[in-house]
Amino acid sequence: MAHQSTSAIYTAAGANLAIAAAKFVGAFLTGSSAMLAEGVHSVVDTANQILLLIGLKRAGRPATEKHPFGYGREIYFYAFIVALFIFLGGGAFAVYEGIHKLQHPEPSADASVFGYHLSGFWVNVAILGFAVLAEGYSCAVALKAFWAEKGSRPPITAIRRSKDPALFTVLAEDVAALLGLMVALAGVVLAHVLDMPSLDGWSSIGIGLILIGMAIFLMVETHGLLIGEAADPELVAAIRAVVREEQGVHHVNAVLTQHLGPSDVLVNVSLDMDDTLSAGEIEAMVASIEAKLRARSPDVTRVFIEVQARTSAAAEGVPVTA
Repeated sequence: MAHQSTSAIYTAAGANLAIAAAKFVGAFLTGSSAMLAEGVHSVVDTANQILLLIGLKRAGRPATEKHPFGYGREIYFYAFIVALFIFLGGGAFAVYEGIHKLQHPEPSADASVFGYHLSGFWVNVAILGFAVLAEGYSCAVALKAFWAEKGSRPPITAIRRSKDPALFTVLAEDVAALLGLMVALAGVVLAHVLDMPSLDGWSSIGIGLILIGMAIFLMVETHGLLIGEAADPELVAAIRAVVREEQGVHHVNAVLTQHLGPSDVLVNVSLDMDDTLSAGEIEAMVASIEAKLRARSPDVTRVFIEVQARTSAAAEGVPVTA
């Protein structure tokens, strides 16, 4: 899934760089506030994809003495920074620019390119049309990768449970970008048809609100991953089932899991075992459990098994199950 995430990020970065250049040219030629807001949004998106690539690179570093569990959570940190950039660099700027345009409304200026006179309106429409096509392609690539990961789950549920913020962040950015482009296009067209330049400012504010809403959603999702989320309930249930099948296990006191990265799950199991088992038999059982868990899910990278009586686990505050 990391390969699919990286491919989606590279595609989005290339598309956004081309779109940003086109939007800034349009904003410079016509003075459109919505076009300028969209240009800044595309620059922010490009920078965000670079940050996600840096996060993926740093997350892949091997464990060290200082960080014995590795650096998998680096991608969660960078994904949170990306969400913050969308909020400030994209959303807040677009709202500010829209308010400024409302206070000083101006019709789109015509443009002169290589001596040819062009209507500012059609320049904006052409650039926004190109942006829709490029952003649509990027969104299709991200959506294909996301669809392969989500399985049979509803999209929102899949995002809430996904441990790969790089993938759903790119998808969320692309969806927000397409919505923003629709708003910008509507603003440009209506401002021209109704001869109301202020609508260009309102469309910029609309773009900003879309970005702020998407940024808040991403902040909430990446915050949970950053502080540590458990593995999917299906994986936890599978771990419990594997452990229960072992001979000599009287009771599974608790199964505690935590994602240290998108494909890096820490498993801590508390077991009440048969008191007649020898040390060698317990060692063999632990090795068997670890091998079965890793075979069940390649994401399970670290397994710690604690042998303790059910009553002792409850007394220590371990969330013992019935």
